[in-house]
Amino acid sequence: MQATQYEITLPADYDMGVIRHRVASKGHLLDAFPGLGFKAYLMRERGRNGSPVNQYAPFYLWNTDEGMNSFLWGPGFRGLVGDFGRPVVQNWTALAYAEGGASAVTPKVAVRRRQQIPESAPLPEFADELADEATTLAGLEGAVCALTAVDPRTWEAVHFSLWEDRAPRQAVGDVFEVLHLSTPERAKVTHGRQW
Repeated sequence: MQATQYEITLPADYDMGVIRHRVASKGHLLDAFPGLGFKAYLMRERGRNGSPVNQYAPFYLWNTDEGMNSFLWGPGFRGLVGDFGRPVVQNWTALAYAEGGASAVTPKVAVRRRQQIPESAPLPEFADELADEATTLAGLEGAVCALTAVDPRTWEAVHFSLWEDRAPRQAVGDVFEVLHLSTPERAKVTHGRQW
């Protein structure tokens, strides 16, 4: 599985109602997209939940490379590029995925934390620790799901979690509002460690 995210940072005085309207009118277009485990349509507003920026930053979990490529080379991403310019698409290989006790609930909040993997870290043991964090987060009250993934090009880990209402203190990181969640193949997402 692959996790991807792009961040479109907008001016401080940008009307974030434009993003809300965009998602309300177009979010459903990926509700049946082949190869997509889920897409969380995420937004941060400057001054809310500690955010220093206005940002539209969807997060994807792909079940298949074909699905991811179909999106990136298809009309959906082309439309985004036409409206905002071509963003850098961050890409991580999934290490672990876990469903939470609130997995049947539509999430309102997402938390993303990036972590550099120290050069001195023994990779097998460190990978175990990273994978355990997804399980730990998913076990907290209000958790919809959690995953951990790594970019081996930069040795950066990302911890991503979706929450029923608000994230607990243990879920540290950038807080996003979830505007919509497309889940065409979430039921097919492999649970647990990915190796």
